[in-house]
Amino acid sequence: MSDIRRLDPAEAQARIGELCDVLADCVTGGASVGFMAPYGPADAAPFWQGVIAAVAEEATLLFVAERGGRIVGTVQVGIRQMPNQPHRADVKKLLVLESERGRGLARALMTAAEAEAAQYGKTVLVLDTATGSPAETVYERLGWQRAGVIPDYALYPDGRYCATTFFYKRIGAAA
Repeated sequence: MSDIRRLDPAEAQARIGELCDVLADCVTGGASVGFMAPYGPADAAPFWQGVIAAVAEEATLLFVAERGGRIVGTVQVGIRQMPNQPHRADVKKLLVLESERGRGLARALMTAAEAEAAQYGKTVLVLDTATGSPAETVYERLGWQRAGVIPDYALYPDGRYCATTFFYKRIGAAA
């Protein structure tokens, strides 16, 4: 059984090592999530410091999945938007340890993120993911709508070009 919950800045800082492990595992596994190989847990610390600062500024919500008291997955929701987008939020970095995949953690993390975003009055969520990745199938199963694909949008950690698929989902009052 796993627990899904939101971290505050203090706990996120206290558990930054576990967050770094999850990100490094995903990048090492080939996920196109913004970083290049080689990539280890120490490389992930600056990224997580930025996330923790955004959580402290109430710009980002940070959710984790825990199994046996250890963080094994995470997702973020960027809730602070421009003045003409108060109803929108960005879902970022859905990450699950390779060893924990296939156990429903991505679904559980996304369900929690969507529910909390709705509590903040968000009615449209957006995200992007590597085209052809397993995550693409996860989002489709969760009711996300494909908006389009941009070829050569990013790079995989090994330097190959990667197309990106953009998705959106209406939640809360707009669903």
